[in-house]
Amino acid sequence: MEFVYEARQPPALARFVESIWYARGQISYRRERIAPTGSTVAVVVLGDPIRLVAGDGPAFVAREGFLLGPHDRPVLNEPLGETHCYGIVTTTVGCRAVLGLRPASVRGKVVDLLQAWPAAAALRRCLLANGSLEVVERALAPDAAGPTLARCEAAVRALEADPLRPIAGLAAELGVSHGHLDREFTATVGLSPRLVSRIVRLRALLAEIDVYAPVDWTGLAAAYGWFDQSHFIRDFRRHTGVSPSAYVQAQRAAFKREQAAPGFVPEVAVDVKSVQDAGRSTREP
Repeated sequence: MEFVYEARQPPALARFVESIWYARGQISYRRERIAPTGSTVAVVVLGDPIRLVAGDGPAFVAREGFLLGPHDRPVLNEPLGETHCYGIVTTTVGCRAVLGLRPASVRGKVVDLLQAWPAAAALRRCLLANGSLEVVERALAPDAAGPTLARCEAAVRALEADPLRPIAGLAAELGVSHGHLDREFTATVGLSPRLVSRIVRLRALLAEIDVYAPVDWTGLAAAYGWFDQSHFIRDFRRHTGVSPSAYVQAQRAAFKREQAAPGFVPEVAVDVKSVQDAGRSTREP
């Protein structure tokens, strides 16, 4: 079965929802690691179950849906048959506004969606009867935002513009103490400003990689502020679950050029020649 994927960002929800999406079909590999984005992800499962592992946590088999809290480690995603599901990806600050959940309560966890977000039961019934992205969009009614959320939004924008900037200086610009921003940000986002800055930096680096061309890892790492090679490799592995060269090999083995998506690490068998070719065409530090 052809794998179908459709995603959109509803303009009216852009402050709180990064995307809503639909997926159906069977992936061409067994499972994949997905690098963190700083978001919370709610997925309604209509097809076969999906097995997930968040970081070093226990495996969770989602039969009706799952909620993946904000996290800074890759998630192992393993469909146990045909994928058929709808998803909601919040913005970094959108978890509480959209889902009514304290993000810290689900940080680094994957849990049952219908238990974590009771409104998902009615949404799932609607999707089973007449599934569409419009149904998902109509089900979302974010709470009004206050000054705390606005300050955290501003902090996220500043870190996206310059993920290496000192948090103390950012707090001063926003008119609060370093400690106050840390507490407020962590309560709103579920992760600290420093963790989000690292995620943002690695996401930007991954988005710049063309896995079908030679990759100058040393130069790329330096451009994003890593001047210690071992530090870069450690952060890269923590973010993706694999080394830089293994990341390139996995994407080349599973995706055509137009399919490659930053942060996805398919688990497929790679033949010896492709591994050797990838090693010759990348300069990993």
